[in-house]
Amino acid sequence: MSVPERPDFLLVDELLNAEERALREKVRAFCESEVLGVVNDYWERAAMPFELVAPLAELGIAGGTISGYGCPGLSELADGMITAELARADGSLSTFHGVQTGLAMTTIAELGSDEQRQRWLPAMARMERLGAFALTEPDHGSDIVALETRAHRDGDGWVLNGAKRWIGNGSVADLVIVWARDDDGDVGGFVVETPAEGFTAEVITGKTSNRALWQADITLEDVRIPADHRLAEARTFEDTSRVLANSRQGVAWEALGHAIGAYESALAYTGEREQFGRPLASFQLVQAKLVDMITQITTMQLLCVRMAQLQEAGRMTMARASLAKRHNAAAARRVCAEARDVLGGNGILLEHHVARHQADVEAVYTYEGTDSVQALIVGREITGLSAFT
Repeated sequence: MSVPERPDFLLVDELLNAEERALREKVRAFCESEVLGVVNDYWERAAMPFELVAPLAELGIAGGTISGYGCPGLSELADGMITAELARADGSLSTFHGVQTGLAMTTIAELGSDEQRQRWLPAMARMERLGAFALTEPDHGSDIVALETRAHRDGDGWVLNGAKRWIGNGSVADLVIVWARDDDGDVGGFVVETPAEGFTAEVITGKTSNRALWQADITLEDVRIPADHRLAEARTFEDTSRVLANSRQGVAWEALGHAIGAYESALAYTGEREQFGRPLASFQLVQAKLVDMITQITTMQLLCVRMAQLQEAGRMTMARASLAKRHNAAAARRVCAEARDVLGGNGILLEHHVARHQADVEAVYTYEGTDSVQALIVGREITGLSAFT
């Protein structure tokens, strides 16, 4: 059976220019040669694949669409395609990249002063310094407005106290952007360079999703940082939302990558696996499932492309990002479940990669805002009425 190189039913590839296509192929080649052969072992051991950081850095993709400061200044479409390619190989690696680029670096680029960008971004673009984004708290996931972490101004610095949870890269980051309320109750982003006295990060164990990514519980006890470590333009939750809208777009692309990875494995498997003297792919029920998968993927691709176009035009909004994230996360969940089903018992084996995608997509479905929260954001946009309590 001849299997297409990649699922592209409506010829989305034609929308890429030669440079974007070459970059995507470079990332795919890296994933094929460096990632797929080792990631199952790391995932099963819940170990972070540090050996992949240096070759990932050599791709020159850290910083994504950020221009200057050693960053590549990619188009929105190229940046999204890269995220999808990384997720097609492994969700943990894609999330690692998303935290570094879409959250930590983007926050500094969007909300930092030029001096702060000059100070931190070049080393992060080379991945010599890793970043983390610490917003979520133990008692406040979706309800981020209830932020309890505090930043007290003390002389020539700030003193941070509080706790954070589910912080990707939190235990390995060289700088952590901690979101806290200041003495006036205003929200700010404060950069903690580690190690720092009073800062502790403990890796969360027992996860069944994104097992090759270390997420941490962070405790801040009288952590002192210099005054100029508060990001200059981070003053309100509206500032925070600018970053979250961008990262939700990244999650929509990540969901697409998971779906493509699971679908490709299912398509190849059903073409090779024979039952009752015929390839599985020759049976009507199996073809119907494959068609359902490619339909979902095609819809996800078109949504992602349009989202990139709107972002390039400066017309992307939080509600539009929420709609894209909500749709693609749910669609990827369905595709991964269908792929696991057509593989039968072999679908739960890591060697076929589908089980890992199915487990990891559960994290995608939840982080950067749950399905329900995204629905409330879109619902507020289309009705003009807030249903948040």
